[in-house]
Amino acid sequence: MKEHILITGGAGFIGSHLTDILIARGYRVRIFDNLLPIVHGMGCAKPAYLNPLAEFVKGDIREFAQVEEALDGIDAVYHLAALTGVGQSMYEIKDYVDVNISGTSNLLQAIVNNKTIKKIILASSRAVYGEGAYICDLCGARFPQARTFEQLNQGKWDFNCITCNKSLRPIPTSEEKPLDPISIYGITKKVQEELFRCAGGAYRIPFVILRYFNVYGERQSLSNPYTGIIPLFITAVVNGLPPPVYEDGQESRDFVHVNDVVEANLLALNDEKLNGTVLNVGTQQSFTIFDIAQIIIDKLRSPLRPEIVGKARVGDIRHCIADMSRIHSLSGYRPAVSFDKGISELLQWILKQKPDMKYKDPSVELGQKGLMAREKE
Repeated sequence: MKEHILITGGAGFIGSHLTDILIARGYRVRIFDNLLPIVHGMGCAKPAYLNPLAEFVKGDIREFAQVEEALDGIDAVYHLAALTGVGQSMYEIKDYVDVNISGTSNLLQAIVNNKTIKKIILASSRAVYGEGAYICDLCGARFPQARTFEQLNQGKWDFNCITCNKSLRPIPTSEEKPLDPISIYGITKKVQEELFRCAGGAYRIPFVILRYFNVYGERQSLSNPYTGIIPLFITAVVNGLPPPVYEDGQESRDFVHVNDVVEANLLALNDEKLNGTVLNVGTQQSFTIFDIAQIIIDKLRSPLRPEIVGKARVGDIRHCIADMSRIHSLSGYRPAVSFDKGISELLQWILKQKPDMKYKDPSVELGQKGLMAREKE
């Protein structure tokens, strides 16, 4: 019989897809999730998409006794339970620290006490990098710090070399880049990584840390305005609103489909060459936010145009693209889902949810909290 796997946060977007493929491949799966209302709706009901062959345990990662009980009979653990969202983390600091850091410490303490866990896998984030990597054509690699409030207010979106003042160009960000998170969320993910490395190393528990880039796909929460820019733009256009594009729209991201993320997780579980590693999970392909908005408009055959809203948010990065060299060289992993295919499938899925859709702009709440650096004049 194959191993018994625990997935914390397994009722969520990525965890539910991971559950499906693990069960399809013969694993037994236990899901541990608290069904957070902002993700699953106010009813806190178990999502209809959850695999009926998975054991579901409703519990809170902050409750040590519940975590200990969830580990009974488990062979390996995927730790996905976390509060996510860069913007939201900036004004819910205590909650993010409690769930992401204290919750992770509960899990690791229970794993150490358990003494039977064979592998632990952490879902980390590109947010640990802060800004991505850049290069100056004269001076070489550069790792700029976060843009200041004053820079954003002046509309100075891009970076210049601190040595020669020439413009910097974004390049793929490798796992070797110094970590410089610029949000509370990013800081909590960095601490999670350190906890996994320390506990895993000290107790000789094989671990793998996966740094997800911008994951998209079916089952992303439509009730959560921090779920990701793609569902936000789709729901805006479906509601007849132009997708709101921050800065000048030329900021770029690396979007990776959930199926490819699941494949990386399977490799982390089964490939011993990945033990003890930290791995980017992206595509090494970038899209500007303006282009994403336009692609969505075109696929929906809408007459709308992306709206450059003149806003900038403190804590947002300009560019970050995954360097996929390490995971490819160690395991042969390559993302398989093209962006065109992935976005088309997500679009069709979201359209089916239309009766329950309601557009939410996270900038409204953030603006009230004083975190918006720049407003359109």
